[in-house]
Order: sequence, then structure tokens, then C-alpha cells
Amino acid sequence: MNILLINGSPRGERSNTLKLARAFLAGVENKTDVKLEEIQLSTAEIRPCLGCFACWNKTPGACVIRDDMRDVIEKILWADLTVWSFGLYYFSVPGRLKNLIDRMLPMNLPFMTADSETGGHPSRYDMSGKRNVVISTCGFHTAKGNYGAVREMFDHVFGKGGYELLCCGQGELFSVPALSARTDAYLSEMTAAGSEYAAGGITEKTRAALETPLYPKEQFEAMADASWGVERETGEKTHNDLIFTKQMAALYRKEAYPGKDLVLEMEYTDLGRRYQIVLKKDGSEVLTDGFLPCTTRIETPFTVWKDIAEGKITGTEAMMQKLYRVDGSFDLMLHWDDYFGAGTERKAEQPQKTDGQKSSMLCMLIPWIAFWVGAPIHALYGSLAAIAVSALVPLLFFRTRKTVYDAISSAAVTALAILLIVLQNAEILVPLSYLAFGLMWLVSCLLKIPLTAHYSMNDYNGERALKNPLFMRTNRILTAAWGVLYVLTSVWTFFLMQSRFSVYTAIVNNILPILMGVFTAWFQKWYPARYARKS
Repeated sequence: MNILLINGSPRGERSNTLKLARAFLAGVENKTDVKLEEIQLSTAEIRPCLGCFACWNKTPGACVIRDDMRDVIEKILWADLTVWSFGLYYFSVPGRLKNLIDRMLPMNLPFMTADSETGGHPSRYDMSGKRNVVISTCGFHTAKGNYGAVREMFDHVFGKGGYELLCCGQGELFSVPALSARTDAYLSEMTAAGSEYAAGGITEKTRAALETPLYPKEQFEAMADASWGVERETGEKTHNDLIFTKQMAALYRKEAYPGKDLVLEMEYTDLGRRYQIVLKKDGSEVLTDGFLPCTTRIETPFTVWKDIAEGKITGTEAMMQKLYRVDGSFDLMLHWDDYFGAGTERKAEQPQKTDGQKSSMLCMLIPWIAFWVGAPIHALYGSLAAIAVSALVPLLFFRTRKTVYDAISSAAVTALAILLIVLQNAEILVPLSYLAFGLMWLVSCLLKIPLTAHYSMNDYNGERALKNPLFMRTNRILTAAWGVLYVLTSVWTFFLMQSRFSVYTAIVNNILPILMGVFTAWFQKWYPARYARKS
């Protein structure tokens, strides 16, 4: 397929719309062989039409102006598909692109089209089979209601229904690196649209995705207003770090409001300036003075925090390198994405292998608990109950994502139960079960992902948490602590079950895990906060 891409933006390669057009063409290339030509109107010489009509009567089909337009017409005639890419300029096309469209007059004959209601001129060339896609972005929160003039013009040029129009609001966001997670998701949807177009037609599902604003109106307009660097009330210019802070505050998601106001204080140590972002039930507010007692305080060079926002380094990596420090409550940091997420339900995440399912530690624990409860009571019936539970757990939790430790647990408990039925020696096999359980935890510490991380990641952005080195370090410590506890449990269980204090075995083995659970909940918050304060 011969494809001509016409970039009508005066910005040239810096065009935001060009990113969408190229994403669309990447999708087309996924479905068919493509020969692509590009025209950059920012560097092309295309002078305005003189309105002399020489191309109709004196030099039919040829313009008297000698510039790049002759080559443009030749490429339009060569192309099977022409993609028109431009930003909305005052509710129409940019001036350079309007010059090009005006200069397409030689492609038409001077005679009136007989069957046209509004008037028109037939094409000088056979354009049947030629296809056109118009891709545009605008600076409003939505494209709806802003493309009337564009539609009218292209309806006249190509006929109603004779082209595909894909419009996107909030176009300036595609040049903001800090928002790349959301804009990259949109570009992926544009690529899907290209693939579907090449295969026969864009689906309604993809159209709906492309028509969904990147951010809600309120959030986008707050970011847009802050981007100009001018105070609305006074007209005074503001510092870049204040612009950045206001845009960060605009990303606040009100639905994450925890029930009380939070005050996030940003101290930009390299600039000697600080601001506060107050997170309220009805929105956020940025304070430049009259500061409130802060909930969380971040001391950071502005350059570091900007690099974090732009994805040049993750927040955790920067913390591990001691590039910034955090004082006060660390809970806000642990749930940063909840407060300052993408602002819509669609985020730029890699497709989850889990299809949205979450793991559950109960799948792993229930078989062991069944064995530990039943085996000391009755070797045969307790073992049979444990085997039955191990078989039923996958069915009861069929909607839950399974981990390797769920499978190991079911297999190990079944094997121990069979041994107990054969040997009838709970005093040996029950302590052995605790030892096997503890070793499973300890061995997992040596692996890439420790055992607890497979389950606790559910509360920390899913599989993305596994790329967080501080999250992994915290879980490796906790996994080791639990492993040591259960290895030691096997020791005292062995001696207690063979002594006159055997009745207390269950009490001890239930109380200690409860205490360890309390420690785990505390440590998960304390350790990252301690590390952040040391940074």
C-alpha cells in the first residue's frame, strides 16, 4: 500500500498530532506492506493560491506558481491512502495546510458537478479507490463541538463519508513526559485503530476509547491553566517549579480522599522554595504561603522530582540512591498512584498475565491449617480432611490467580497426610510439616520474587510492585522472618507434643503467627518510611 503522510503542523517533527498519525500508521503496517512518503509542510514551499484560475483555462491541470505543490499533487495521485495530520488552529486547519488545500484546485475540472446540491467541480483524475484519513488534536478538553469547520471543509473536498476523521482533545499533553503513561495508552489505542482500519474498519469499541478524554475536564483544565505560568488573578509570571507543582496537584483524584484532608509539602532544596498541596474532599489546593501543619513532607531537588515525574528514574530508585527524603506519614507515598493516578479508569499498564485476577494467601494457608488442626486430633480422619481440603481449595478459589506456592502447599499437605495415615505418628509429622512450611518461605528468599511479594503486591499496584526494589526488599525481610518463625515452630512443636504440655501446642502455634501478623502490618509501613527518612 502506498501511503502519503501530510504533516500540516507548523511545528514539524515536534507536532503532537504527528505522534498520533505515526501510531496509526504503525497499526496499518502491522496488517499490510507499506511504502510511506512524508510531506512536512513546515519546511515545504507552498505559496498561497492567486485565484487566477489559470490552472483551469490557460494551463489546464498545472499551476502557474513554481514551488513544491506540483510534487505534492503527484504524491497525492500516487498514494492509495493519504493521512492528513494537523492540530486545530482557531477551529480550522493551520494556514500552511489551508494553502495546500487551496492549491489542489488544478486537480479539479472547471465545469460544475451536475448532481451536486451545493455546487462543486468534478475531479480531473480517477480518484476511485483512494482513501483519506484525517487525524487532528486540539487544546480543548474534548474534540466534540470543536471540529465543525474542519468537517465542513473535508466534506466538500472528499465528500461526506469519503474519509475517516479521528480527533483528540487535550493534544498538548502528548508533549508532557510526566504524563507519558496515560498518553502512551492512547497511542496504543491509535495503533489498534490503524490495524483495524487496514483490516476493514475501526471497531466501535476502539472509537469509544479514542473519544474518551485523557483526563477529566476539571483535571485537564487545571493543568492547562497552570501551564501558561501566569497567575489568573494578577497576571504575574510564576516559577517553573510552581507550574509543575500545580500540575501535579491537578492530577489529584478526589475519589481517593481518605476521609480527612492531607497536606503534602514539597521542599525543593536546590531552589530554596516550598509549596503545599492540600488534598481535600472536593479537590486540591496549592499553597505558596500561610502553610498548614503537613501530613507528609518531601525534601528533594526540583530536578530530581521532575525526573521522577518524567519517568527518567522511578521514585523508589531515587529513594534507594538517597536523592530525596520523606518525613511524616509515609502512607501517602505507599498509595501515591491512588492519589495522583491517571485520572481515568484506563491506565498505561502492560497487559496483566492474570487477566485482572488477584492472588490470595488463603489458597496457600488453608491446606496447612487443615493439617495442623486435624492431624493432632485424629491421624486418619484429620489426614483425610486435610487431603479433602487440599483438593477443594482450587475449586473454592477458582476465580483467584494461583501461585506456585499454592500448588506446592496442596501437594506437600497431601503427601504429609498420606504419610501420617501410613505411619500414624503425628508427633513426628506435625513438626515436620512446620519445618517444610518454614523452609518453603526461606528458600523463596533466594529466588527472584520472595513468597510474600506474590500476595502483598495486590495492595501495591499489582505486578508493577515487583519492579519496585524497596517493595521487594521489604518483602524479602518479612518472608525470611516468617520462614524463621515456622522453622523454630517445628522445633518447639516437636518437644511440646512429646511432653505433658502438648495441650498448649495449638495455643502457642496460633498466638505467635497472630503476633507476627501484627508485626508484618507494622513493618510494611515502618521500614519504607524509615528508609525514606534516611535518604
